[in-house]
Amino acid sequence: MYYFNKVLDDDFDSVINKTTEALKEEGFGVITEIDIKKTMKEKLDIDYRNYKILGACNPKFAHQALLKEDKVGTMLPCNVIVQSTDNGQVEVAAVNPLESMKSIKNESLEEIASVVTHKLRSVIENL
Repeated sequence: MYYFNKVLDDDFDSVINKTTEALKEEGFGVITEIDIKKTMKEKLDIDYRNYKILGACNPKFAHQALLKEDKVGTMLPCNVIVQSTDNGQVEVAAVNPLESMKSIKNESLEEIASVVTHKLRSVIENL
């Protein structure tokens, strides 16, 4: 599966804060935040549900990956989405780096991707 997720009974902003803190605990910083709801309204005048994409980066592992494959940056940062669901819950989902790195076909990335996958899975599971 290309992602792992968890659905929470909490308000959207609280889940954003909890997710950001959980990422920090695993060594990730949020270096980008894309507000899909806001963008859809501004660009297309569409009312969309709460949906944010958090670009999570662990600098140590990003650096190691870039040393092994200089174009791996096309797949960084690791995206984590937080979205409101139709039933009033909030879903958090993170990319599975191990799956996405398979498309690069560079075996030296596998160990790094495995560690990062474990860390992101831990973030989701511990929310």
